[in-house]
Amino acid sequence: MRAPGFWSRPAGFRAAALAPFAALYARTTARRVARPGLRLDVPVICVGNLTAGGTGKTPTVIALAERLSAREVTAHVVSRGYGGSLDGPVRVDPARHDAAQVGDEPLLLSAFAPVWVAKDRAAGARAAVADGAQVVLLDDGFQNPALEKDLSLVVVDAGAGFGNGRVIPAGPLREPVADGLKRSDFTLSIGSDDQQARLDLPEPPPRLRGRLAPLPTGMDWRGLPVFAFAGIGRPEKFFETLRALGADLKGSEALGDHQPLTPALLHRLGERAARLSAQPVTTEKDAVRLPAALRGRVLTLPVRLELEDWAPLDAALDRLGL
Repeated sequence: MRAPGFWSRPAGFRAAALAPFAALYARTTARRVARPGLRLDVPVICVGNLTAGGTGKTPTVIALAERLSAREVTAHVVSRGYGGSLDGPVRVDPARHDAAQVGDEPLLLSAFAPVWVAKDRAAGARAAVADGAQVVLLDDGFQNPALEKDLSLVVVDAGAGFGNGRVIPAGPLREPVADGLKRSDFTLSIGSDDQQARLDLPEPPPRLRGRLAPLPTGMDWRGLPVFAFAGIGRPEKFFETLRALGADLKGSEALGDHQPLTPALLHRLGERAARLSAQPVTTEKDAVRLPAALRGRVLTLPVRLELEDWAPLDAALDRLGL
C-alpha cells in the first residue's frame, strides 16, 4: 500500500476530518498494548516502529542477529510473516518456502538467523525456544502484546520522521509518539547526517544514530546505466543510494511496500528497462520475491545498518546476560 500524500504534510482538512477516527485508533492501540504478555525463559528484544510502513526494521534485525552471533548467542527471529499465506508457527526454509508463503522479510532474514513465522507471536516464540533460541528477536512487534519484552528499539526514518504527527487514518502513526516512546528503551534514527540533524525527537529514551550503507560486493556502479525499482517503505532512499554510488539512473519506479511482483508488472518493468537500455536493479527485500528465472537478470544492491556508537546497545545486551 502507498501512504496518502497528506500523511506527510503538517496540516490539512483531510487529517482534521479524520481526527475522531484517529482518536479511536489510538485508544484501541493503548488498550491492546496494556494487556500482559507471555514471559519467556529467554530475553525478548523487540524491533518496531511508530509509523505504518518501513523505517529500517529489517536491517536493524539483521544487525542485531549478527551482533549476537559474534557474542556466540543463538538468536531466533519471530515474525508475523506479513504478506505470507502460512499461519505458522513454521520455521522458514528457503529451500521449501517462497515469499508468497512466509513473506519477503522473513525470507530475507532467514539468511542471517533462524526465522519463525507465526500469526500467533507467543506460539512462534515458544517454538523458537524449543528449537534452541537463547534470545528472541521480535520483528515488528512493538504494538503486539503477545510477549513481554526485555528490550525494545523504536526505529525512525530520519528523513521522514513521524509525518504529520497524527495517528492512522489521519496520519502515519500507529500510536501517539509520546505514548510509544514511553515503552521504548532506545530510539534508533536512521538517515544521513543532515536528516539526523533535522529530526526532532523527544527525550527520553536514549537515541541511537545509524545509517544504511551499501554492502561492498566488488560491483562497480560508476556510470552503469540502471533502471531501479523498489517496493520498500521509502523507495526514494534506494534510488538516492544508487546515485550516490555513481550509477547512471536512467529511470525508476516506486512500488508499494510489499507490492506483489506479478507477471504483468515484471513484464512492464522489463520492457521499461529494455527501452532505456538499462540494467534492472532492486533491493534485497524485493529480490526474494522475484521468480527464480529472473534473479540472475536483476542486480541487487544490499545495504547494512551501521551505528554511530554501539556502546549503549552493547551495554543493554550485557545487562540481559547476552
